[in-house]
Amino acid sequence: MTKLRPSRVHEALGPDFFDPVAPADFPETIVRYRNQRWAGKVGLGDLDTDAWVSHFGRFAPIEGSFGQPLALRYHGHQFQSYNPALGDGRGFLFAQLLDAQGRLLDLGTKGSGTTPWSRGGDGRLTLKGGVREVLATTMLEALGVDTSKSFSLIETGEHLLRGDEPSPTRSSVLVRLSHSHIRVGTFQRLSYLNDSAGLERLVAHCIAHYYPALAGQGAPALLGAASEAVARTGARMVAAGFIHGVLNTDNVNITGECFDYGPWRFLDTYDPDFTAAYFDETGLYAFGRQPDALAWTMTRLAEALLPISTPEALEPELNRFWPAFQRELADAVIDRLGLVPSPDADENHALVVAFFRALDDAKPPYEQVYFDLRGGPGDRARLEASPLAAVHAGEAFAPLLEQMAGFSARPDARAHSYFARTRPRTMLIGEVEALWGAIADRDDWAPLKGALGEIEEMREAYTPRPGGLEGAGEENFTVM
Repeated sequence: MTKLRPSRVHEALGPDFFDPVAPADFPETIVRYRNQRWAGKVGLGDLDTDAWVSHFGRFAPIEGSFGQPLALRYHGHQFQSYNPALGDGRGFLFAQLLDAQGRLLDLGTKGSGTTPWSRGGDGRLTLKGGVREVLATTMLEALGVDTSKSFSLIETGEHLLRGDEPSPTRSSVLVRLSHSHIRVGTFQRLSYLNDSAGLERLVAHCIAHYYPALAGQGAPALLGAASEAVARTGARMVAAGFIHGVLNTDNVNITGECFDYGPWRFLDTYDPDFTAAYFDETGLYAFGRQPDALAWTMTRLAEALLPISTPEALEPELNRFWPAFQRELADAVIDRLGLVPSPDADENHALVVAFFRALDDAKPPYEQVYFDLRGGPGDRARLEASPLAAVHAGEAFAPLLEQMAGFSARPDARAHSYFARTRPRTMLIGEVEALWGAIADRDDWAPLKGALGEIEEMREAYTPRPGGLEGAGEENFTVM
Protein backbone atom coordinates (compact mmCIF):
# COMPACT_ATOMS: atom_id res chain seq x y z
CA MET A 1 0.00 0.00 0.00
CA THR A 2 1.34 3.41 -1.01
CA LYS A 3 2.03 5.87 1.80
CA LEU A 4 -0.08 9.05 1.80
CA ARG A 5 2.00 12.01 0.60
CA PRO A 6 -0.17 15.15 0.83
CA SER A 7 0.67 18.40 -0.93
CA ARG A 8 -0.68 21.94 -1.19
CA VAL A 9 1.49 23.40 -3.94
CA HIS A 10 -1.43 25.05 -5.74
CA GLU A 11 -1.60 27.59 -2.93
CA ALA A 12 1.84 28.85 -3.97
CA LEU A 13 0.29 30.39 -7.09
CA GLY A 14 -1.28 32.99 -4.82
CA PRO A 15 -4.80 34.14 -3.92
CA ASP A 16 -5.51 35.58 -7.38
CA PHE A 17 -5.90 32.03 -8.69
CA PHE A 18 -8.63 30.71 -6.38
CA ASP A 19 -11.25 31.45 -3.74
CA PRO A 20 -11.37 29.54 -0.43
CA VAL A 21 -14.89 28.14 -0.05
CA ALA A 22 -16.98 26.06 2.34
CA PRO A 23 -18.55 22.77 1.18
CA ALA A 24 -22.28 22.19 1.28
CA ASP A 25 -23.73 20.59 4.41
CA PHE A 26 -25.60 17.59 3.01
CA PRO A 27 -28.53 15.97 4.84
CA GLU A 28 -27.22 12.48 4.06
CA THR A 29 -23.93 10.88 3.06
CA ILE A 30 -24.37 7.38 1.61
CA VAL A 31 -21.29 5.95 -0.10
CA ARG A 32 -22.33 4.57 -3.46
CA TYR A 33 -18.94 4.05 -5.11
CA ARG A 34 -15.32 4.11 -3.98
CA ASN A 35 -12.35 3.47 -6.23
CA GLN A 36 -10.28 1.20 -4.03
CA ARG A 37 -7.58 0.57 -6.62
CA TRP A 38 -6.75 4.25 -6.98
CA ALA A 39 -7.26 4.93 -3.27
CA GLY A 40 -4.53 2.39 -2.62
CA LYS A 41 -2.24 4.05 -5.16
CA VAL A 42 -2.39 7.41 -3.35
CA GLY A 43 -2.27 6.20 0.23
CA LEU A 44 -5.99 6.38 1.08
CA GLY A 45 -6.89 2.73 0.67
CA ASP A 46 -7.05 2.01 4.41
CA LEU A 47 -9.79 4.53 5.18
CA ASP A 48 -12.84 2.96 6.81
CA THR A 49 -16.32 4.06 5.73
CA ASP A 50 -16.64 6.74 8.42
CA ALA A 51 -13.29 8.29 7.47
CA TRP A 52 -14.17 8.06 3.77
CA VAL A 53 -17.43 9.93 4.35
CA SER A 54 -15.68 12.48 6.56
CA HIS A 55 -13.22 13.38 3.80
CA PHE A 56 -15.31 12.90 0.65
CA GLY A 57 -18.82 13.68 1.86
CA ARG A 58 -18.16 16.25 4.60
CA PHE A 59 -14.76 17.38 3.25
CA ALA A 60 -12.80 17.31 6.45
CA PRO A 61 -9.29 18.33 5.35
CA ILE A 62 -6.70 15.69 4.57
CA GLU A 63 -3.86 16.42 6.95
CA GLY A 64 -1.00 18.09 5.13
CA SER A 65 -3.13 19.40 2.27
CA PHE A 66 -5.46 22.41 2.09
CA GLY A 67 -7.14 23.60 5.24
CA GLN A 68 -10.07 24.84 3.15
CA PRO A 69 -11.22 23.85 -0.36
CA LEU A 70 -10.24 26.14 -3.25
CA ALA A 71 -12.68 27.13 -6.02
CA LEU A 72 -10.43 27.73 -9.01
CA ARG A 73 -10.69 30.80 -11.23
CA TYR A 74 -10.67 30.51 -15.01
CA HIS A 75 -12.35 31.77 -18.18
CA GLY A 76 -13.09 29.89 -21.37
CA HIS A 77 -14.66 29.63 -24.77
CA GLN A 78 -18.01 27.83 -24.59
CA PHE A 79 -18.97 26.64 -28.08
CA GLN A 80 -16.34 29.12 -29.31
CA SER A 81 -17.96 32.08 -27.52
CA TYR A 82 -15.73 33.66 -24.88
CA ASN A 83 -17.11 33.71 -21.34
CA PRO A 84 -15.21 35.63 -18.62
CA ALA A 85 -17.73 34.64 -15.93
CA LEU A 86 -16.64 31.02 -15.45
CA GLY A 87 -14.74 29.36 -12.62
CA ASP A 88 -15.55 26.43 -10.34
CA GLY A 89 -19.28 26.83 -9.90
CA ARG A 90 -20.17 23.48 -8.32
CA GLY A 91 -16.80 22.05 -7.44
CA PHE A 92 -13.47 22.84 -5.87
CA LEU A 93 -9.93 21.60 -5.47
CA PHE A 94 -10.19 19.63 -2.24
CA ALA A 95 -6.67 18.25 -1.82
CA GLN A 96 -3.42 17.51 -3.58
CA LEU A 97 -1.13 14.53 -3.08
CA LEU A 98 1.73 12.63 -4.67
CA ASP A 99 1.59 9.08 -5.97
CA ALA A 100 4.36 6.53 -5.49
CA GLN A 101 6.23 7.92 -8.52
CA GLY A 102 6.09 11.47 -7.12
CA ARG A 103 3.49 12.66 -9.63
CA LEU A 104 1.33 15.52 -8.37
CA LEU A 105 -2.38 14.65 -8.33
CA ASP A 106 -5.54 16.59 -7.50
CA LEU A 107 -8.69 15.53 -5.70
CA GLY A 108 -11.41 17.75 -7.12
CA THR A 109 -15.16 17.71 -6.66
CA LYS A 110 -18.39 18.01 -8.61
CA GLY A 111 -21.62 18.83 -6.82
CA SER A 112 -20.01 20.06 -3.58
CA GLY A 113 -22.02 23.28 -3.25
CA THR A 114 -22.12 26.87 -4.40
CA THR A 115 -19.08 29.09 -4.87
CA PRO A 116 -18.56 32.70 -6.02
CA TRP A 117 -18.67 31.30 -9.57
CA SER A 118 -22.00 29.42 -9.39
CA ARG A 119 -23.82 32.01 -11.55
CA GLY A 120 -27.16 31.35 -9.88
CA GLY A 121 -26.86 27.56 -9.97
CA ASP A 122 -27.39 25.32 -6.96
CA GLY A 123 -23.87 23.86 -7.03
CA ARG A 124 -25.23 20.32 -6.93
CA LEU A 125 -24.84 17.15 -9.01
CA THR A 126 -27.61 14.69 -9.76
CA LEU A 127 -27.02 11.10 -8.74
CA LYS A 128 -27.58 10.10 -12.35
CA GLY A 129 -24.86 12.54 -13.43
CA GLY A 130 -22.50 11.01 -10.87
CA VAL A 131 -23.24 7.45 -12.00
CA ARG A 132 -22.71 8.46 -15.63
CA GLU A 133 -19.31 9.96 -14.78
CA VAL A 134 -18.26 6.79 -12.96
CA LEU A 135 -19.19 4.78 -16.06
CA ALA A 136 -17.44 7.17 -18.47
CA THR A 137 -14.16 7.29 -16.58
CA THR A 138 -13.89 3.58 -15.85
CA MET A 139 -14.71 2.70 -19.45
CA LEU A 140 -12.23 5.21 -20.86
CA GLU A 141 -9.47 4.07 -18.53
CA ALA A 142 -10.09 0.48 -19.61
CA LEU A 143 -9.82 1.51 -23.26
CA GLY A 144 -6.50 3.29 -22.73
CA VAL A 145 -7.65 6.91 -22.69
CA ASP A 146 -5.89 9.30 -20.32
CA THR A 147 -8.81 10.35 -18.14
CA SER A 148 -9.67 11.65 -14.72
CA LYS A 149 -10.61 8.85 -12.32
CA SER A 150 -13.92 8.75 -10.48
CA PHE A 151 -12.63 8.36 -6.92
CA SER A 152 -15.78 8.58 -4.79
CA LEU A 153 -19.52 8.98 -5.31
CA ILE A 154 -21.71 9.74 -2.31
CA GLU A 155 -25.47 10.18 -2.40
CA THR A 156 -26.42 13.32 -0.46
CA GLY A 157 -30.15 13.11 0.22
CA GLU A 158 -31.39 16.22 -1.57
CA HIS A 159 -34.09 16.53 -4.24
CA LEU A 160 -32.86 18.52 -7.21
CA LEU A 161 -34.92 20.28 -9.83
CA ARG A 162 -33.62 19.89 -13.35
CA GLY A 163 -35.09 20.77 -16.72
CA ASP A 164 -33.43 18.01 -18.74
CA GLU A 165 -34.47 14.96 -16.70
CA PRO A 166 -37.41 13.95 -14.48
CA SER A 167 -37.53 16.18 -11.39
CA PRO A 168 -37.11 16.21 -8.53
CA THR A 169 -34.14 13.86 -8.79
CA ARG A 170 -31.62 12.42 -6.36
CA SER A 171 -28.39 14.26 -5.54
CA SER A 172 -24.75 13.27 -5.14
CA VAL A 173 -21.24 14.59 -4.73
CA LEU A 174 -18.41 13.21 -6.85
CA VAL A 175 -14.70 13.32 -6.10
CA ARG A 176 -12.39 12.83 -9.06
CA LEU A 177 -8.67 12.19 -9.15
CA SER A 178 -6.80 14.11 -11.85
CA HIS A 179 -3.24 14.97 -12.73
CA SER A 180 -4.25 18.64 -12.96
CA HIS A 181 -7.24 20.98 -12.86
CA ILE A 182 -5.31 23.79 -14.56
CA ARG A 183 -7.21 24.44 -17.76
CA VAL A 184 -6.53 26.25 -20.99
CA GLY A 185 -9.12 28.67 -19.61
CA THR A 186 -6.86 29.33 -16.61
CA PHE A 187 -4.32 30.87 -18.99
CA GLN A 188 -7.04 32.67 -20.94
CA ARG A 189 -8.24 34.44 -17.81
CA LEU A 190 -4.79 35.85 -17.07
CA SER A 191 -4.35 37.00 -20.65
CA TYR A 192 -7.79 38.62 -20.59
CA LEU A 193 -6.78 40.49 -17.43
CA ASN A 194 -3.43 41.53 -18.97
CA ASP A 195 -1.70 39.77 -16.07
CA SER A 196 1.68 38.94 -17.61
CA ALA A 197 3.25 38.32 -14.22
CA GLY A 198 0.51 35.82 -13.44
CA LEU A 199 1.06 34.08 -16.76
CA GLU A 200 4.78 33.79 -16.07
CA ARG A 201 4.04 32.37 -12.64
CA LEU A 202 1.53 29.87 -14.02
CA VAL A 203 3.88 28.70 -16.77
CA ALA A 204 6.68 28.19 -14.24
CA HIS A 205 4.29 26.31 -11.95
CA CYS A 206 3.12 23.98 -14.72
CA ILE A 207 6.64 23.21 -15.88
CA ALA A 208 7.85 22.55 -12.33
CA HIS A 209 4.99 20.24 -11.35
CA TYR A 210 3.70 18.69 -14.61
CA TYR A 211 6.54 18.91 -17.15
CA PRO A 212 9.75 18.93 -15.10
CA ALA A 213 11.78 17.80 -18.12
CA LEU A 214 11.20 21.33 -19.48
CA ALA A 215 12.98 22.95 -16.52
CA GLY A 216 14.63 26.20 -17.57
CA GLN A 217 12.42 26.55 -20.63
CA GLY A 218 9.41 28.83 -20.99
CA ALA A 219 5.97 29.28 -22.47
CA PRO A 220 6.70 27.92 -26.00
CA ALA A 221 8.05 24.65 -24.63
CA LEU A 222 5.01 24.27 -22.38
CA LEU A 223 2.69 24.89 -25.32
CA GLY A 224 4.45 22.22 -27.39
CA ALA A 225 4.33 19.61 -24.64
CA ALA A 226 0.69 20.37 -23.84
CA SER A 227 -0.24 20.24 -27.52
CA GLU A 228 1.23 16.76 -27.84
CA ALA A 229 -0.48 15.59 -24.63
CA VAL A 230 -3.86 16.88 -25.79
CA ALA A 231 -3.32 15.36 -29.24
CA ARG A 232 -2.60 11.99 -27.67
CA THR A 233 -5.77 12.03 -25.61
CA GLY A 234 -7.80 13.17 -28.61
CA ALA A 235 -6.42 10.31 -30.68
CA ARG A 236 -7.25 7.77 -28.01
CA MET A 237 -10.77 9.17 -27.67
CA VAL A 238 -11.25 8.58 -31.39
CA ALA A 239 -9.82 5.07 -31.14
CA ALA A 240 -12.23 4.37 -28.27
CA GLY A 241 -15.21 5.69 -30.24
CA PHE A 242 -15.89 8.27 -27.54
CA ILE A 243 -17.68 11.60 -27.86
CA HIS A 244 -17.05 13.98 -24.97
CA GLY A 245 -19.85 16.30 -25.96
CA VAL A 246 -18.57 19.62 -24.60
CA LEU A 247 -14.92 20.28 -25.49
CA ASN A 248 -14.91 23.91 -24.37
CA THR A 249 -11.55 25.46 -23.51
CA ASP A 250 -12.32 25.20 -19.79
CA ASN A 251 -12.74 21.43 -20.28
CA VAL A 252 -9.22 20.89 -21.64
CA ASN A 253 -6.45 20.83 -19.07
CA ILE A 254 -2.74 21.46 -19.32
CA THR A 255 -1.78 17.81 -18.82
CA GLY A 256 -4.10 16.60 -21.57
CA GLU A 257 -6.44 14.40 -19.55
CA CYS A 258 -10.01 13.97 -20.68
CA PHE A 259 -12.27 15.12 -17.83
CA ASP A 260 -15.57 16.72 -16.74
CA TYR A 261 -18.15 14.48 -18.34
CA GLY A 262 -21.65 15.68 -19.16
CA PRO A 263 -23.50 14.49 -22.31
CA TRP A 264 -20.94 11.88 -23.33
CA ARG A 265 -21.61 8.91 -25.62
CA PHE A 266 -19.78 5.98 -27.17
CA LEU A 267 -20.35 5.24 -30.85
CA ASP A 268 -22.60 2.38 -31.83
CA THR A 269 -21.36 2.46 -35.44
CA TYR A 270 -18.81 4.75 -37.04
CA ASP A 271 -20.36 8.15 -37.71
CA PRO A 272 -18.15 11.26 -37.87
CA ASP A 273 -21.25 13.48 -37.58
CA PHE A 274 -22.61 11.91 -34.40
CA THR A 275 -23.04 14.39 -31.52
CA ALA A 276 -23.46 13.61 -27.83
CA ALA A 277 -25.14 16.84 -26.69
CA TYR A 278 -28.69 17.62 -27.77
CA PHE A 279 -27.79 21.32 -27.59
CA ASP A 280 -24.86 20.97 -30.01
CA GLU A 281 -27.08 22.04 -32.88
CA THR A 282 -24.27 22.71 -35.36
CA GLY A 283 -22.29 19.55 -34.58
CA LEU A 284 -19.31 21.58 -33.36
CA TYR A 285 -18.21 18.76 -31.07
CA ALA A 286 -19.33 15.84 -33.22
CA PHE A 287 -17.23 12.69 -33.07
CA GLY A 288 -15.25 13.47 -36.22
CA ARG A 289 -14.71 17.14 -35.31
CA GLN A 290 -13.21 16.52 -31.87
CA PRO A 291 -9.60 16.64 -33.12
CA ASP A 292 -10.32 20.00 -34.78
CA ALA A 293 -11.91 21.27 -31.56
CA LEU A 294 -8.82 20.30 -29.58
CA ALA A 295 -6.49 21.90 -32.12
CA TRP A 296 -8.63 25.07 -31.96
CA THR A 297 -8.32 25.01 -28.17
CA MET A 298 -4.54 24.76 -28.32
CA THR A 299 -4.51 27.75 -30.66
CA ARG A 300 -6.39 29.65 -27.96
CA LEU A 301 -3.70 28.62 -25.48
CA ALA A 302 -1.05 29.96 -27.84
CA GLU A 303 -2.94 33.26 -28.06
CA ALA A 304 -3.16 33.43 -24.27
CA LEU A 305 0.63 33.04 -24.05
CA LEU A 306 1.39 35.86 -26.48
CA PRO A 307 1.84 38.49 -23.71
CA ILE A 308 4.89 36.55 -22.49
CA SER A 309 6.18 35.16 -25.80
CA THR A 310 6.14 35.80 -29.55
CA PRO A 311 4.28 34.30 -32.53
CA GLU A 312 7.59 33.17 -33.99
CA ALA A 313 8.40 31.16 -30.85
CA LEU A 314 4.91 29.77 -30.27
CA GLU A 315 3.88 28.76 -33.79
CA PRO A 316 6.27 25.82 -34.28
CA GLU A 317 5.31 24.46 -30.86
CA LEU A 318 1.61 24.75 -31.65
CA ASN A 319 2.25 22.98 -34.93
CA ARG A 320 3.32 19.87 -33.05
CA PHE A 321 -0.37 19.05 -32.52
CA TRP A 322 -1.33 17.52 -35.86
CA PRO A 323 1.76 15.33 -36.42
CA ALA A 324 1.34 14.10 -32.85
CA PHE A 325 -2.34 13.38 -33.42
CA GLN A 326 -1.67 11.35 -36.58
CA ARG A 327 1.11 9.40 -34.89
CA GLU A 328 -0.90 8.79 -31.73
CA LEU A 329 -4.02 7.74 -33.62
CA ALA A 330 -2.02 5.09 -35.47
CA ASP A 331 -0.48 3.92 -32.19
CA ALA A 332 -3.89 3.81 -30.48
CA VAL A 333 -5.68 1.87 -33.21
CA ILE A 334 -2.81 -0.60 -33.61
CA ASP A 335 -2.63 -1.01 -29.84
CA ARG A 336 -6.37 -1.69 -29.60
CA LEU A 337 -6.03 -4.25 -32.40
CA GLY A 338 -3.30 -6.05 -30.44
CA LEU A 339 -0.70 -5.68 -33.18
CA VAL A 340 2.97 -4.77 -33.20
CA PRO A 341 3.47 -1.38 -34.89
CA SER A 342 5.54 -1.27 -38.04
CA PRO A 343 8.79 0.71 -37.93
CA ASP A 344 7.47 2.34 -41.10
CA ALA A 345 5.10 5.15 -40.08
CA ASP A 346 3.51 5.12 -43.55
CA GLU A 347 2.47 1.48 -43.11
CA ASN A 348 0.90 2.30 -39.75
CA HIS A 349 -0.96 5.21 -41.29
CA ALA A 350 -2.18 3.04 -44.18
CA LEU A 351 -3.60 0.53 -41.71
CA VAL A 352 -5.54 3.25 -39.89
CA VAL A 353 -6.92 4.59 -43.17
CA ALA A 354 -8.04 1.08 -44.16
CA PHE A 355 -9.58 0.55 -40.72
CA PHE A 356 -11.76 3.63 -40.76
CA ARG A 357 -12.67 3.16 -44.42
CA ALA A 358 -13.94 -0.34 -43.61
CA LEU A 359 -15.94 0.98 -40.65
CA ASP A 360 -17.42 3.72 -42.80
CA ASP A 361 -18.35 1.39 -45.65
CA ALA A 362 -19.80 -1.51 -43.63
CA LYS A 363 -21.14 0.35 -40.56
CA PRO A 364 -20.57 -2.57 -38.14
CA PRO A 365 -20.75 -2.16 -34.34
CA TYR A 366 -17.65 -0.12 -33.50
CA GLU A 367 -16.36 -1.96 -30.44
CA GLN A 368 -17.14 -5.41 -31.86
CA VAL A 369 -14.68 -4.83 -34.71
CA TYR A 370 -11.77 -4.21 -32.33
CA PHE A 371 -12.81 -7.21 -30.27
CA ASP A 372 -13.01 -9.58 -33.23
CA LEU A 373 -9.84 -8.41 -34.97
CA ARG A 374 -7.63 -8.17 -31.90
CA GLY A 375 -4.48 -10.12 -32.59
CA GLY A 376 -5.03 -9.99 -36.35
CA PRO A 377 -7.32 -11.77 -38.82
CA GLY A 378 -5.46 -15.08 -38.85
CA ASP A 379 -7.96 -17.02 -36.71
CA ARG A 380 -10.61 -17.58 -39.35
CA ALA A 381 -12.69 -19.83 -37.07
CA ARG A 382 -13.04 -17.00 -34.57
CA LEU A 383 -14.11 -14.54 -37.26
CA GLU A 384 -16.62 -17.00 -38.64
CA ALA A 385 -18.12 -17.46 -35.16
CA SER A 386 -18.48 -13.73 -34.63
CA PRO A 387 -21.81 -11.89 -34.82
CA LEU A 388 -20.06 -9.94 -37.59
CA ALA A 389 -19.06 -13.02 -39.61
CA ALA A 390 -20.76 -11.71 -42.75
CA VAL A 391 -19.05 -8.34 -42.38
CA HIS A 392 -15.61 -9.90 -41.97
CA ALA A 393 -16.19 -11.99 -45.08
CA GLY A 394 -17.58 -9.07 -47.06
CA GLU A 395 -16.04 -6.90 -49.71
CA ALA A 396 -15.79 -3.79 -47.49
CA PHE A 397 -13.43 -5.51 -45.04
CA ALA A 398 -11.16 -7.24 -47.54
CA PRO A 399 -8.65 -4.34 -47.87
CA LEU A 400 -8.45 -3.98 -44.10
CA LEU A 401 -7.79 -7.68 -43.51
CA GLU A 402 -5.16 -7.66 -46.23
CA GLN A 403 -3.47 -4.65 -44.64
CA MET A 404 -3.56 -6.25 -41.19
CA ALA A 405 -1.96 -9.43 -42.51
CA GLY A 406 1.32 -7.51 -42.83
CA PHE A 407 1.45 -6.87 -39.07
CA SER A 408 2.49 -9.25 -36.30
CA ALA A 409 0.23 -9.95 -33.36
CA ARG A 410 1.38 -9.12 -29.86
CA PRO A 411 1.99 -12.39 -27.97
CA ASP A 412 -0.43 -11.37 -25.21
CA ALA A 413 -3.08 -9.90 -27.51
CA ARG A 414 -5.83 -12.37 -26.59
CA ALA A 415 -4.32 -14.04 -23.55
CA HIS A 416 -6.99 -12.88 -21.10
CA SER A 417 -10.19 -14.86 -20.52
CA TYR A 418 -12.14 -11.73 -21.45
CA PHE A 419 -11.57 -12.64 -25.10
CA ALA A 420 -13.44 -15.91 -24.68
CA ARG A 421 -16.62 -13.84 -24.85
CA THR A 422 -18.63 -13.54 -28.03
CA ARG A 423 -19.34 -9.83 -27.58
CA PRO A 424 -17.30 -7.12 -25.86
CA ARG A 425 -18.44 -5.02 -22.95
CA THR A 426 -19.89 -1.80 -24.35
CA MET A 427 -21.41 1.30 -22.79
CA LEU A 428 -23.94 2.56 -25.30
CA ILE A 429 -26.66 4.98 -24.30
CA GLY A 430 -29.31 2.26 -23.93
CA GLU A 431 -27.04 0.32 -21.57
CA VAL A 432 -26.37 3.44 -19.50
CA GLU A 433 -30.07 4.18 -19.23
CA ALA A 434 -30.82 0.59 -18.20
CA LEU A 435 -28.21 0.72 -15.42
CA TRP A 436 -29.64 4.01 -14.17
CA GLY A 437 -33.19 2.70 -14.50
CA ALA A 438 -32.46 -0.13 -12.06
CA ILE A 439 -31.28 2.44 -9.52
CA ALA A 440 -34.03 4.96 -10.15
CA ASP A 441 -36.91 2.46 -10.23
CA ARG A 442 -35.98 0.03 -7.44
CA ASP A 443 -32.69 1.24 -5.92
CA ASP A 444 -30.95 -1.80 -7.37
CA TRP A 445 -27.20 -1.20 -7.64
CA ALA A 446 -26.32 -4.77 -8.60
CA PRO A 447 -26.45 -4.17 -12.38
CA LEU A 448 -24.06 -1.21 -12.02
CA LYS A 449 -21.69 -3.31 -9.93
CA GLY A 450 -21.83 -6.06 -12.54
CA ALA A 451 -21.12 -3.64 -15.38
CA LEU A 452 -18.16 -2.13 -13.53
CA GLY A 453 -16.83 -5.63 -12.88
CA GLU A 454 -16.93 -6.35 -16.61
CA ILE A 455 -15.18 -3.07 -17.36
CA GLU A 456 -12.50 -3.97 -14.81
CA GLU A 457 -12.03 -7.32 -16.56
CA MET A 458 -11.70 -5.50 -19.88
CA ARG A 459 -9.12 -3.12 -18.42
CA GLU A 460 -7.05 -6.04 -17.20
CA ALA A 461 -7.37 -7.76 -20.57
CA TYR A 462 -6.13 -4.73 -22.50
CA THR A 463 -3.34 -3.78 -20.07
CA PRO A 464 -1.68 -6.98 -18.80
CA ARG A 465 0.97 -6.38 -16.18
CA PRO A 466 4.21 -8.25 -15.47
CA GLY A 467 3.84 -10.74 -12.66
CA GLY A 468 0.07 -11.03 -12.87
CA LEU A 469 -2.96 -8.82 -12.98
CA GLU A 470 -3.06 -5.68 -10.89
CA GLY A 471 -5.42 -6.03 -7.98
CA ALA A 472 -5.73 -9.82 -8.30
CA GLY A 473 -7.41 -11.11 -5.16
CA GLU A 474 -8.28 -7.58 -4.04
CA GLU A 475 -11.41 -5.47 -4.30
CA ASN A 476 -10.63 -2.80 -6.88
CA PHE A 477 -13.87 -0.87 -6.40
CA THR A 478 -16.90 -0.90 -4.14
CA VAL A 479 -20.52 -0.25 -5.09
CA MET A 480 -22.85 -0.02 -2.12
